[in-house]
Amino acid sequence: MKLNIDFEKMSGLVPAIVQDADNGEVLMLGFMNAESYGLTEESGFVTFYSRTRNKIWMKGESSGNRLEVVSASTDCDVDTLLFRVRVQGDGLVCHEGTRSCFTKSISLSPTAQAAGVSR
Repeated sequence: MKLNIDFEKMSGLVPAIVQDADNGEVLMLGFMNAESYGLTEESGFVTFYSRTRNKIWMKGESSGNRLEVVSASTDCDVDTLLFRVRVQGDGLVCHEGTRSCFTKSISLSPTAQAAGVSR
């Protein structure tokens, strides 16, 4: 089924979550515009729009750690994408040299802990 992704809600961008297809680990979050989404569809590799560099870039184009799309889905509002991928190269997705960008733990307030929110 072909869905029309809602790129207009966030001024032409949508968040794109990248998850390891084999173990479910969330690897990173990037942003896509219609062009980078189309390039992802065509190539089979996740391509983002860099907000800081104001340009299209395929993840891993310089490091070799490309993200091969296994499956793609959207949320119920059709304004966020989820890509299940297999990482090529040495598997280090984050620009800081780690597999996942989500490595920095945060502490929740005592109120949040009392409400049953886990760390």
